[in-house]
Amino acid sequence: MCATCGCSDDGGARVIDPSRDHEHNHNHEHGEAQLHDPSGEHHEHDPGAGRDRADADRTVLLEQRVLAHNDSIAARNRTWLGDLDILAVNLMSSPGSGKTTLLERTIRALGGESPVSVIEGDQETVFDAERIRATGCRVVQVNTGAGCHLDAAMLDRALRALDPPASSTVFVENVGNLVCPALFDLGEALRVVIMSVTEGADKPLKYPHMFRAADLVLLNKIDLLPYLDFDVDAFRAYLGQVNQEAELLQLSATRGDGAEDWYAWLRARAGSLV
Repeated sequence: MCATCGCSDDGGARVIDPSRDHEHNHNHEHGEAQLHDPSGEHHEHDPGAGRDRADADRTVLLEQRVLAHNDSIAARNRTWLGDLDILAVNLMSSPGSGKTTLLERTIRALGGESPVSVIEGDQETVFDAERIRATGCRVVQVNTGAGCHLDAAMLDRALRALDPPASSTVFVENVGNLVCPALFDLGEALRVVIMSVTEGADKPLKYPHMFRAADLVLLNKIDLLPYLDFDVDAFRAYLGQVNQEAELLQLSATRGDGAEDWYAWLRARAGSLV
């Protein structure tokens, strides 16, 4: 069990290359921690109170070790990507925000300008990887099993399978989750959070760690705004409360509204590596 978020690592993660029909297995290197009372209350006559405190201390120590180990691998990934002038973009969101649809449109728009490849993260299936492969883009799938996020070791293995060329862009579509992916550095250059107008304008306040980690926030599905009670100004204000540095762009991945602003943002960041 992951000491940081509690997700199970049973069976490990699988890196699958849909074009080669084989997979690479490796185990998630997370420790296993005991559950403890999150209230932290001391019960004077509880004979298990001391054990609970010890378990809590052990959980914190395991979390620190997990994140420190992850950060070490992330630093190695970042160096490798930087040496090859590869721009790695970590796409994070809740399920159903439109990440894969946005990637399909982006690949078709920018794939002819410079090489693009994708690492797909999901608990199971290769559905999204097959959608990406249909665009002609190189893709590998990482299935995390019961895991709720990608980590740096998974990205390391995926990059080895993907083998992206120098001076290219790698998009990492993280597991749909607004909590744990924000905690794990993968070695990426940029973090993009995709938010759908169907999710509610208060999400930055409910999930501050995710939005605080973002370099860019994409407000997707704006074509649905006439049919929803979504306050864009309130969303912008809430985002500003947790992250004043992140840019905010509005778009529709299905219709293409606002997509050119997204492409321009990517071109500017890719150009900075040259």
